[in-house]
Amino acid sequence: MNTASIPSKVRIIGEPLPNIPWQDRPAGASSVVWRFSENPVIPRDPFPTANSVFNSAVVPFNGKFAGVFRCDDTTRNQELHAGFSDDGIKWNINPEHIRFEGADPEIAPWILGYDPRVVWLEDRYYVTWCNAYHGPTIGVAWTKDFVTFHQMENAFLIFNRNGVLFPRKINDKYYMLSRPSDNGHTPFGDIFVSSSPDMLHWGFHRHVMARGGTQWQSLKIGAGPIPIETSEGWLMFYHGVLQSCNGFVYAWSVALLDLEKPWKVIHRAKPYLLAPRETYECVGDVANVTFPTAALTDPATGRIAIYYGCADTVTGLAFCQVDEVLAWLKANSL
Repeated sequence: MNTASIPSKVRIIGEPLPNIPWQDRPAGASSVVWRFSENPVIPRDPFPTANSVFNSAVVPFNGKFAGVFRCDDTTRNQELHAGFSDDGIKWNINPEHIRFEGADPEIAPWILGYDPRVVWLEDRYYVTWCNAYHGPTIGVAWTKDFVTFHQMENAFLIFNRNGVLFPRKINDKYYMLSRPSDNGHTPFGDIFVSSSPDMLHWGFHRHVMARGGTQWQSLKIGAGPIPIETSEGWLMFYHGVLQSCNGFVYAWSVALLDLEKPWKVIHRAKPYLLAPRETYECVGDVANVTFPTAALTDPATGRIAIYYGCADTVTGLAFCQVDEVLAWLKANSL
């Protein structure tokens, strides 16, 4: 498809990020999304006690970058670690896992945590992750320096995963995407959105998207990075899963949600944008997984850099342009 033939004036809403990690599309390639040639950008063992680093969150921070990383250790505990980078590519991840402060003693004991997302919202960074409290639920915390993390109440009842906050209030309410699930590997799942007046009490639950439509997303779907506000709607990258004869296969694509009613889908992709193909995506602790969890954007250039977990082992980086993604989505919508 020649996306240049479809005019687009879409704008990313947000602060400029001139130092966004970036690599131009390879010569001769026509794909809308392309991989960083030096993937994996984060290896499985950045410190001695790490077994794997994947499904992690990255944000701009003080002119550079910071993040919260899922690091399964060599006892196979699922932990969250903070990290910093000058360029978004070379990372210094703290070998000591995050120790959350201030939680009510009822929910404070740490069991495990995984698949974090991070967003700058009003005056602080909020972290959401899959927390354990009699089953998987959505943990919430905030930080201003990625050193001290203040834990809040869990957002939802069990069972739930993929809690993803929107980067601003919508009609004076906070919004969060999630995927109700079960206590295991969940052979089902749709995307829902909930709202809150105070980041503590969540309700007004609305269905956003159902699994299905095409095979790659037939088993379950879930929100990926923080939604990107554009002049045409919320750009939501999301993962989809199919059940193959050899197990689950995780790919990802994109949808466009209404700016004022984010449970209303304007466009949803029929094909995937990126699926397991490279060795580091197909071979690892869990085969055939590409799982997007963070996106950096530069409104001035329309550039988007997406961090994604690969085979539940390492972290990859991919790139795209907002105009091309929206043009492709409109031409390939369900």
